[in-house]
Amino acid sequence: MSRFPDDGRLRLTILGGYLGSGKTTWLRHQLFEGVFRGAHILVNEAAETPVDDTLLASQAASVTMLAGGCACCTGKDDLVAALRMLSDSQSRKRTDDRSTRRIVLETSGLADPAAILDAIQKDSVLVHHIRVDEIVVLVDALNAADQLRTEYLGRAQIEAADRIILTKVDLVPDPTLATVLATVRKLNPAAKIEAAVKGQEFALPDLPEVPPYNLPRIKDAGEAIAPTRIDIPDDVDWAGFSVWLSALLYARGDDLVRVKGVFETPAGPLLIQAVRKSVQPPELLPPEAGQRQNQIVFIGRGYTGDELRRSLNYFARC
Repeated sequence: MSRFPDDGRLRLTILGGYLGSGKTTWLRHQLFEGVFRGAHILVNEAAETPVDDTLLASQAASVTMLAGGCACCTGKDDLVAALRMLSDSQSRKRTDDRSTRRIVLETSGLADPAAILDAIQKDSVLVHHIRVDEIVVLVDALNAADQLRTEYLGRAQIEAADRIILTKVDLVPDPTLATVLATVRKLNPAAKIEAAVKGQEFALPDLPEVPPYNLPRIKDAGEAIAPTRIDIPDDVDWAGFSVWLSALLYARGDDLVRVKGVFETPAGPLLIQAVRKSVQPPELLPPEAGQRQNQIVFIGRGYTGDELRRSLNYFARC
């Protein structure tokens, strides 16, 4: 429900959160529950090979993919163009036939929601047609300690939020969860804080009051995080690939912040996801997802795509 009176403008919810925080999982569940009924979903992925639109298409009323650049910077022009198109389409409808009144933007894990909000407010067209209803940011409780100590963007996302959803809270002990909660509250005292497990609302337990993490000052962002797409050769089977991926994450998990893609198996296309050294159980996707089979996106720093390809080719053929 909107926090503002109806002034005829489209309502926009910005969904943010660092790489691997569970944005798509949470949004899929909200759509299943009818929370964003009839909304047009904009999905932004930094990589040129998207995955999330396939996961959302069966539950969303309509989906637009913005791939190949973050909506807050390199992909900003594409975002503004998409929002202008939706605004124009809405304006052309009869007043009693404006079925799409809400937009949900699922941002890339490398996007700063505050920069997106600023771009909308400074656009002479969008400011009259779109109102940002809420900025929702997901925080991965399992990996928050490392992310917030080393990645400035993770902190900036939290600071921009109206509502914060702590995810993967079932995977951490209460003392850790209490510290994450205290840190998030320190970064953004005004935000409403909730929790979710696999996209479903989760009641936070009674937690002790503890001090937040002592976050160091980050003076230099260092080498930029960037996406790299790897097309898996046809002669590499699932067993060989999964062993190689496990070994790679064990050795380079601190550099590989996020892994996501689809691998075709005899049982059907499998969604592969990992956050640093933690690999999620593969998810069997609908058959239509196979159109992007054996394409895996690695997001991180400190390596090149050629190095990953050589490693895979060497390992798979040993």
